Amino acid sequence: MTIKSDRWIERMAREHGMIEPFESAQVRDQDQGRVISYGVSSYGYDVRCAPDFKIFTNINTAIVDPKNFDEKSFVDMTGDTCIIPPNSFALARTIEYFRIPRKVLTICLGKSTYARCGIIVNVTPLEPEWEGHVTLEFSNTTPLPAKIYANEGVAQMIFMESDEDCAVSYQDRAGKYQGQTGVTLPRS
Repeated sequence: MTIKSDRWIERMAREHGMIEPFESAQVRDQDQGRVISYGVSSYGYDVRCAPDFKIFTNINTAIVDPKNFDEKSFVDMTGDTCIIPPNSFALARTIEYFRIPRKVLTICLGKSTYARCGIIVNVTPLEPEWEGHVTLEFSNTTPLPAKIYANEGVAQMIFMESDEDCAVSYQDRAGKYQGQTGVTLPRS
């Protein structure tokens, strides 16, 4: 496997629609001032967070069960920012829609700006031939409320290309998160 550069990422986005919408350079400033950067970087792509959030709550004293997940465990919120309660988490999604090529494995890593504040983005693989908006998981590891900014950079995607096609892709096995849009909860 080879980690792919900014030139490869841009070519795949332009010619194959791998990332839509696509920013061909790091964006650090907007009309409102400085933002947490997003767009293509040397060996990755920094994704943005859409303004739709699901914030974990224990108001219904539910049990967190990945095989039988209770949607009442979350409160829906839309806005330019999201406040995650202490020692809790929230779900969001990328603005960008991904179409991962058959020879490519993509890894989602948190940005250091958030990690330095105790806000962790779960490491998530995007398998060959997976497509959709990426559901992002933010954990607030601190004893204080933590803020996430919509429409700004929140995580980086690293692209690794194999010398050969995989035998069975995510699309081939009809993966349960194929083509997801919006913030997608666990499916069994």
